[in-house]
Amino acid sequence: MINGQKLTEIINTTHENVKYLKGIKLPESVFAVPDLVDAAKDADILIFVLPHQFVKRCCDSLAGKLKSGAVGISLIKGFERSPEGGIELISKNISSRLNIQCSVLMGANIASEVAEEKFCETTIGSAEMEMGKTLKELFETSYFRVVVVDDVYTVEACGALKNIVACAAGFSDGLGYGDNTKAAVIRIGLMEMVKFTEVFFTGSKLSTFLESCGVADLITTCYGGRNRRVSEAFVKSGKTIEELEKEMLNGQQLQGPHTADEINVMLKNKKMEDKFPLFTAVYRICHREIPPQALIDCIREHPEHM
Repeated sequence: MINGQKLTEIINTTHENVKYLKGIKLPESVFAVPDLVDAAKDADILIFVLPHQFVKRCCDSLAGKLKSGAVGISLIKGFERSPEGGIELISKNISSRLNIQCSVLMGANIASEVAEEKFCETTIGSAEMEMGKTLKELFETSYFRVVVVDDVYTVEACGALKNIVACAAGFSDGLGYGDNTKAAVIRIGLMEMVKFTEVFFTGSKLSTFLESCGVADLITTCYGGRNRRVSEAFVKSGKTIEELEKEMLNGQQLQGPHTADEINVMLKNKKMEDKFPLFTAVYRICHREIPPQALIDCIREHPEHM
């Protein structure tokens, strides 16, 4: 509720999402429907954009209630923990829960800049290239350019893992290090992203990291994203991540610390924490097992330097 009024009512009367996209006028053809099943039941294409912690509840509500032949595309950045102690890609989780084909869209796409129609690129990962072409037609505009690849798992993994690297970049900024140090953090973070996908997602392609979902999104997030911004404040203020989320994010949550938690479970189970020092350091700093200052020691002795 905002000033006693439901956000859906405000959107439908003012054509503005005053909570999450203030100052941007939405097309009059866009309607906010408060009931999830009612909104989705006749859709041919379902676009999933929500914090990954709520995917299960969302899918449970939709299961068995979708139009035959419906497909999905996920913009969600993160992983789902599997009962076996590993991780599962969100698109795969959606696909199995709803029995639909699910592609992914990831890229250097800060929401406010896209809404202001500033030029950017994005990557769609689709196992079926014909469906990828359809999704490209749906999303692409003169200012939002789309490249379609079939390396779905790598596209999605990049979207999740880059948020961990952005936390490390924020810690570096909070400690007062300069652009040289941040560049080292980004490079080492990219190396761990590549290695992680090679180890855990068979068939990943190195070329995918050169698309918008890879290096471009990583750079943008490490300089302009909320994971970087809150992580910097975490170092400077001494407050917890949870306190800073409430103060700085207007009801949103950080994905970086959650994703660091999820992959750390897998790395511990596989006894591979030492192979991913940056990912492991971010996890341990967020949980205050080590101080932020220890980040540089962790990457100074990185296997990449040995």
